[in-house]
Amino acid sequence: MEHIASPDSPLKKDGSGRPLFRTTPVALLLYSHFFAPSVGGVETVVLALARGLAELRDSNGTLQFEITLVTQTPVGKYDDHALSFRVIRRPGLVQLCRLIRKADVIHIAGPALAPLALGLLSRKPVVVEHHGFQTICPNGQLLIATTGTPCPGHFMAGRHAECLRCNSAQGWFASYKLWLFTFVRRLLCARAKANITPTQWLRGLLHFPRTTAIPHGLEFEEATSRHQPSSGTPVIAFLGRLVTTKGVRLLFEAAKILREQNRSFELLIIGDGPERAALEQFARDSQLTAMVRFGGRLDGTQLEAALAQASVVVVPSLGGEVFGLVVVESMQRALPVVASDLGAFAEVLGDAGLTFRTGDVKDLAATLSRLLDDPSFAETLGHRARKRALDFYNNSRMIEAHKRVYLEVCDLIKD
Repeated sequence: MEHIASPDSPLKKDGSGRPLFRTTPVALLLYSHFFAPSVGGVETVVLALARGLAELRDSNGTLQFEITLVTQTPVGKYDDHALSFRVIRRPGLVQLCRLIRKADVIHIAGPALAPLALGLLSRKPVVVEHHGFQTICPNGQLLIATTGTPCPGHFMAGRHAECLRCNSAQGWFASYKLWLFTFVRRLLCARAKANITPTQWLRGLLHFPRTTAIPHGLEFEEATSRHQPSSGTPVIAFLGRLVTTKGVRLLFEAAKILREQNRSFELLIIGDGPERAALEQFARDSQLTAMVRFGGRLDGTQLEAALAQASVVVVPSLGGEVFGLVVVESMQRALPVVASDLGAFAEVLGDAGLTFRTGDVKDLAATLSRLLDDPSFAETLGHRARKRALDFYNNSRMIEAHKRVYLEVCDLIKD
């Protein structure tokens, strides 16, 4: 039988000296280098996790966790006071040490060296959640920088000369620094009380002891009612940052093939980023302008309204993905998803979506053709995706799984 320590019970220990109960909530220091108002997958997951943990109460209504979130992101116009937990921004080294000493457990979103080292030196239980490949790839993307193609795993295979050449465009000194820090991160993470990955696929790549796979979770609402656009033309949507690794140019190349097959469709590009100008020029040069619409960054009702008209969402990333929040968000909306066959995407989609060979434009075009030619199949796939998202990627499941890890590393769970 499992016993979980009650925060409002007096402190007790079992025969071996392990604490069973505590008088106060577990003091959790959640360190995330990036946080709101910065926008990204890490920020989204960390905010959801902090909010969920801050609301957890036991059967007596007592808070189970006291959350302090530490970040290096400036506050800007963001209102930290609207949050249900304390936020400390850009602390100095001395302040960070004090915060770590006061915490019962340290959760680090990504293997940031300073809090990781300080937490271990303070003999605090340290939990590292991996949002990238920083412990197995010097550039953290598991991509070959010179070609933008997936890396076969040079660092873990001991082909270190390949790693140094890969990042040499930044200068050899910078390349050696990235390479050396990868060893340091591996050394420190191997000594953490627990490592967390969002997929079993990433867990298998990292090869750390005491590693648990906990999928990211989202708050779910009723599926948005979808309707055909007024033109009646199928809409192929992309949602994400406009950077090279997201593969938007590959999607444009596939669109050229579909156009040559006399297929009718519209490409809706939702998002912004440094590649936007180049992509707009590429669309003009490829004579795709009439069928490509750049929607920019959309939020809230504007985003939902745009995606309500989508027939399919394409996630053509070339690499650098450990989970795929866009994939799950689209599944939540009951939209059929076509994604590159990266390990993370294949695991998240299961049998509820379609994949194509990463970087293969012809395979992408063929996969899209399958959905455009069979709207009934696309609708069935969307419903299947919604069900899978509800079953595996909900927020409460993520919160409860993290809670268990924290209590285990603090020796507050006894089986």
